[in-house]
Parts: sequence; structure tokens; C-alpha cells
Amino acid sequence: MAIPISISISVLLVLATLALVDSNGSLTVGPNIPTTLDGPFDPVTVPFDVSLRGNAVDLPDSDPRVRRRVKGFEPEQISVSLSADYDSVWISWITGEAQIGYNVKPLDPASVSSVVRYGNLRYPLTHEATGYSLVYNQLYPFQGLQNYTSGIIHHVRLTGLKPSRLYYYRCGDPSIPAMSGIYSFVTMPVSGPRSYPGRIAVVGDLGLTYNMTTTISHLTSNKPDLVLLIGDVTYANLYLTNGTGSDCYSCSFSQTPIHETYQPRWDYWGRFMQNLVSKVPIMVVEGNHEIEEQAGNKTFVAYSSRFAFPSDESRSLSTFYYSFNAGGIHFIMLGAYIAYDKSADQYKWLEQDLANFNRSTTPWLVAAWHPPWYSSYKAHYRDAECMRVAMEELLYSYGVDIIFNGHVHAYERTNRVYNYTLDPCGPIYITVGDGGNREKMAIEHADEPGNCPEPSTTSDQYMGGFCATNFTSGPAAGKFCWDRQPEYSALRESSFGHGILEVKNETWALWTWYRNQDTESTVGDQIYIVRQPDLCSIHRKKTIKRWFADI
Repeated sequence: MAIPISISISVLLVLATLALVDSNGSLTVGPNIPTTLDGPFDPVTVPFDVSLRGNAVDLPDSDPRVRRRVKGFEPEQISVSLSADYDSVWISWITGEAQIGYNVKPLDPASVSSVVRYGNLRYPLTHEATGYSLVYNQLYPFQGLQNYTSGIIHHVRLTGLKPSRLYYYRCGDPSIPAMSGIYSFVTMPVSGPRSYPGRIAVVGDLGLTYNMTTTISHLTSNKPDLVLLIGDVTYANLYLTNGTGSDCYSCSFSQTPIHETYQPRWDYWGRFMQNLVSKVPIMVVEGNHEIEEQAGNKTFVAYSSRFAFPSDESRSLSTFYYSFNAGGIHFIMLGAYIAYDKSADQYKWLEQDLANFNRSTTPWLVAAWHPPWYSSYKAHYRDAECMRVAMEELLYSYGVDIIFNGHVHAYERTNRVYNYTLDPCGPIYITVGDGGNREKMAIEHADEPGNCPEPSTTSDQYMGGFCATNFTSGPAAGKFCWDRQPEYSALRESSFGHGILEVKNETWALWTWYRNQDTESTVGDQIYIVRQPDLCSIHRKKTIKRWFADI
């Protein structure tokens, strides 16, 4: 694809700069790493390697990495998450023992204080912040199902922090005393066109399997500064309340309209992940496995209780959608399992968030939610179509650069696309639902003979019903599925893994996907994603004008 003359000089200058050294003195661009300027690319399918461990096995509750190792009200499951900007973070942890059974009695959150002591020196920790605590329940109105009540969950927001600075902290209740050991984190850089985190890890659909432990080991070895988890956290809802695994959710109580979920697996997951997320901030958005229905028509209770979200700071009304800055990147996390049409609170919030973010200080705009809009796999094919129809034009009109999704248990990267059509100003969609969960890999493609699903089977009751119909134009006109790998699909591969995003400057970012090949981490895909603001600005102004005319 030819590079427009208007940007060719600047592109060559950037290439010349990047081809020398990065901040660590390492060569960053070689002749074998393509850029999106070379696209659109012909679709590629990497054949499935049958030797891979496609059938994931869960860690048992006897594994020492998931056992409770603290005593009394000492903190455990400690994690860091970001606020809306560099000057604030959240510290979260749990104290006390969870209970599961038929006669559970919740702990009193007021019985233990929520205190974080922190500072730039390990000794002394000169600052102190207090927060709030809560206990949540997972309750069932049916005999035979065991209820659950959590330990005391604490969330404390630290404010007034300096950018790109190392902070040490301890959390707990000093009056008992029950304080944690000393941990540390590094704040995000200040927002600006030349200021970015070093490495951002992106992963989805983790669960707690032996394959997932390999993914986290590889991810940790890449030394990320931030982790994005794109939904489906623990897969606790694939267990019955007695702890027995059950892929059909409620096989032992099939007459009940509520699917069971074994909440202790949330605690197992929090213990396993503490080594990473007590040091590296993690930002989570909900997936379908976090729905976890219970009595009173309550859903997503564990998800909303266990993590801290910058909802208030980003003027969101919900834990399901929010935004934050990480240096010169503005991240938007959206909810696929809450209303998203133009009359919904989420849509109105998104309009305001997009209108208020500043391209001069955050040139990169990255969005994430769980189910992909653009996936060529048979699993979950077009089941988020209602969300795409409702939101795609709004995101496109503001020039979203990259979109991350999970849900499909495989890897796929698209060419730049908008409304199923190749578009040089459309975003790159990357599906990373390959974290290693127990539901096996997605290996079948909708474009292969006999794999195109019946349209009526593609709707998801939690995602707005049925919107996917036959294509009316393009190579698949008159059909529900393509008869070959779609032209929007640049690369797809069925393998577990994770991705690393390294933003180099206001127009160039390196994306690397690492696949899990048994015990080795192998680069499966690598590309420079290049923004072209000069090329697309006029195009997007026309789109925004048309969009405002429609509303």
C-alpha cells in the first residue's frame, strides 16, 4: 500500500529515529517487523498445532499458590489499580476468612480499619490514607445450594502522587495490629505526547488453570508497567456451590433458573495473582463469566466488589464502564452487558468522555470491552452485533486507534476496519481471549465449510438480543458468513498467550503477541501500529458532522 506523499517525509524521519535505539539502548525496528502502513494485509491463518495443551486443567484448591497463608485479619489478595490520572492509585486487599455453606454469617466491615501507609522511601512511610470496606454475599433461594459471604474487602485511594515515581506501601489495620509487608508500585507518567508507560500487558479470559499460570509467568517476565484484563476473570461460575466443576453450570440443580457459582475460586485467583498485581496496576472490565446471577436478580456482585474502578474520577455512574489515562494514552473501558444504546447512561457518558479527552496531551485513544465486534471464529460469531451497531460510528468518529477484546479463546488481529469495510482511518481490533481458561481453545472458523452458524443462534440474551443479519454489500453480500477468511482479518491463530503494547511516540506503537508453546514464550505476531492523524482528520470531521446530523 503506497504511503501518501503528505506524510512520507515524517514517516521516514520516525523510522530513522526508531531504527537507531530506544530508551534502553536497544534496536527497536528491523526489516522483519511490518507496520500498518504496509497494509492492508492479505489474511493469514496459522494452522492449529495439535500438540498444544488445548484442554486446560484448573488448579485444585490444594495448590499452595491458592491457599490462604495469612492469619487473623492480616491483609491478603493485595492489588493496585489506577485512578483516572497519574496522581492517584487505588490499593485493595481482603482481610478475614470467607465462608461458604448453608448458614453463613457475614463479617462486620466496621470491625477492621482500611489504612495504607506509603511514601517514596521504604522507611519511614510518611503518608497515610484511609478508605472504605465492604462485604458481599452470593445467595441462592434454593435448597441444596451453598451460600457465600466474602472476607472484608478494602479499597483505599492514594492521592497527590508524582508521575513516574516509585512508591512503597503497607496496608491493613495498624490498631490490631494487622499490617501487610512492604510492597511497591510505580505511578504512570504524566500525560503528554512524548510520555508513555514502557510496556502494557493485555490479556483476556484467564481463569485459574495450569495454562493460565504459564501465561502469567510469561507476562510477568516481560516486566509490564500496567496490565489490562479484558473480562472473564476467574470462571468461578463453572463450579457448583459444593466446589465440583460443572461446565454446564447447574447440572446438579437443573430445575433452578439461577446458575451456581463457587465463589472461593475468586479468593484462589486473588492469592495467585498477588505477586504480580500488588506491584503492577491491573485494570479490569467485566466479561460474561462475571454475571454470576443470584437471589434478588443481582449480578456482577463479585466483580463490582473486589476491584477498585476509577468510575467517580472519570464521571461514570457504573463499575461497568470508565476511563483513565496512562501517559499519552486515553483508555476507555466499556460494558457489553449493560445498556449501550443512544438513550443509555453508558452511551451518554461515552459521548462526554470522548468530547472531553484531549488529543494534544493523550494522542492515543484505546478502547476495550469483552466480546469482539470483528472475529472470524465460529465461537461467538457476531453475537455482539447489537453493540457494534449502536456504538461503532461514535468511536470511529473520534478516531479510536486500537480496540482490545476477549471472549473468543484464540488470537486475532484485524486490518483497519469500519462497518466491515477496510478503512485506513478505522481502528485495529485485537482479540486476546487466549489467557488459558478451562473452556478450551476456539479452533473453528465461521468461513470454513459447514461452520457458518444459523443467524438466530447468534444472539446473546445479555448483549441486547438479535441484530446480526446477512451482509448487504462487499465480498460477503447476501450471506451471513464469508466463504473465506474475511479481508478485515489480518492474522488469526488458536493458541494461548498474551500481548504487550509499547507506545513509542504520538504516532507509533509496537504490538507483540506472545503465544504459549508449552513452557516457552514465543513471539507469534508483531507489528508497528501507526497513527495517521493528518490523513484521517478531514475524513473524521465529515463523519462527526454526519453523526451529529443523525442525532
